[in-house]
Amino acid sequence: MSTRTQKKNRAFLVLLSLALLFSACQTGSLPQSSTAEADQPSPLENIPAATVTPVASPEPLSLYLSDLLPDEIIGPAILTDYVLTEHAELANLWFGPSYNAPEGETLTSSTWVYALAAPFPTLTDEVSLSDLKAYWQGNDNNLLAAVEKLYVPLTIAADWRERWDSPADRIAIFSDSPPEAEVLWEENAWAILPFDKLEPKLKVISVDQVSPLARSFPADAAPLTVEFQLVATENEKRLPSEAGLQALQAAITPTNRDPDKLTTLVMTGVTALVRMTAYKMEMNGVLYPAEKIVHWLTEADLTHISNEVSFYEDCPFPDPNSRMLFFCSNPAYIELLDHVGADIIELTGNHNNDAWYLYGEDAIPFTLDLYNAHGMAYYGGGLNLEEAMTPLTITHNGNRLAFIGCNLPGPDFAWATESQGGAAPCEDFEWMADEVRRLKAEGYLPIATYQYYEDYYFFASEHHIRDYGRMAEAGAVIVNGSQAHHPKAMAFEHDAFIDYGLGNLFFDQMVYTDMYGNNLTEVRWEIIQRHTFYDGQHLSVQLLTAMLEDYAQPRPMTKEERQIFLQELFSASGWNSR
Repeated sequence: MSTRTQKKNRAFLVLLSLALLFSACQTGSLPQSSTAEADQPSPLENIPAATVTPVASPEPLSLYLSDLLPDEIIGPAILTDYVLTEHAELANLWFGPSYNAPEGETLTSSTWVYALAAPFPTLTDEVSLSDLKAYWQGNDNNLLAAVEKLYVPLTIAADWRERWDSPADRIAIFSDSPPEAEVLWEENAWAILPFDKLEPKLKVISVDQVSPLARSFPADAAPLTVEFQLVATENEKRLPSEAGLQALQAAITPTNRDPDKLTTLVMTGVTALVRMTAYKMEMNGVLYPAEKIVHWLTEADLTHISNEVSFYEDCPFPDPNSRMLFFCSNPAYIELLDHVGADIIELTGNHNNDAWYLYGEDAIPFTLDLYNAHGMAYYGGGLNLEEAMTPLTITHNGNRLAFIGCNLPGPDFAWATESQGGAAPCEDFEWMADEVRRLKAEGYLPIATYQYYEDYYFFASEHHIRDYGRMAEAGAVIVNGSQAHHPKAMAFEHDAFIDYGLGNLFFDQMVYTDMYGNNLTEVRWEIIQRHTFYDGQHLSVQLLTAMLEDYAQPRPMTKEERQIFLQELFSASGWNSR
């Protein structure tokens, strides 16, 4: 039924009602005959018909999308509601980098974080923006002089062109799709990548002392951050409807580095609060070992400690000169683990049942109760074999991590049984590989750690490569050797990062004399790993390097010490330092 017909019918009903009301008020009057009534003209005949003026639908808004937008920044479905135009100057709505935005009202913005990435065995840790400028302009006298190529996203390149003019020949390759990490290694090339496209085979280089891997990262002031703006231009000054604007804003990804999708994990090597380390704690305070590196451990969302020795209530006062290799720790030392923010305790250590061997006391139930009371989860060991073999699963900011570990060398009394606590035995590794596969299939990122055979060399032996590779092949994203008192080589295999041994964290080895009489001071060198996970992906591995002092206290290495250490590690790994 048309609008005009509806209006005409409503008019008829109103007049008919008025006529009936008027006739009902005429007291004593008789109704006219039907014939006379039929002869009367209709009261509607002289009423002019209502007219409707059609209203034209507004033209859909035109939307300009800059060629410099990242592919994932806006959803395709919403674009059907707008007329896309290639003419920026005619568009009602403009979306692109803020540095060339037109005049108008900013409706929403998106912050895109980029990172400077290099092949993993790169010694350089940081550069300045002025170093990048010098490289861009072809000045070979800068920190990037040895870099053969630099892959630069189009949006960064456009900004630099505007500020620094065109780049020198052979320097920059403009691409939003740089080659795989392996190609960057082969080309000795660096790349500027979106934060969420990082991968562990690449090392993130800080720019002006700012790294997007840091929890305190200032996105609004970082040198490699680009803001994209949706602008209602001065053309016609028309805005989308409220619902349309909300839909458009929802379709725009606000950032590629959302802190609510970010998880940082610190993993460490051997901790054994015994002997000289324990004595120093008694003399200088329980927190003494962590004084120089506590910030590295507490800044992470999750902190892993491989504590090899159980706590025992009647543990004797530490003897700094003891040569005995059976240990226990004073329960008061748990304060040190609290202080460094320990969240995850690995129990694969081969000294976990030493109190039972020495004193006939089962210290494991007491130790696990202590961890529980301090809110520390554990894995790789437990009250019995079933608990020891059970993975620890943690979900943080949407990142699902699973920790699993085992002890290969024993001794036998360190292994858990059906009725006795201890470490999970590795056996033939098959049970552990099956668990890693299951966890991977369920959407977890598995992290596998070993208490493995000990040696005092940088290189990895064939048996290391074989057994660690089993977990990488099964789907682990990280495979670590927690046994090493001497740091060892690393590898990337089956998309996993493998560290055959991190070295000590809190343990008293200042020197080790090998079977040939060589005094090895490299036992003082320590690796602390810092892993970054984002939106369910393992993005980055950072190597923090420390030097043990005073039998108890690691400190950050100097720049020169770090360079020597990393060169040794990379060489043992079969990599050329960059």
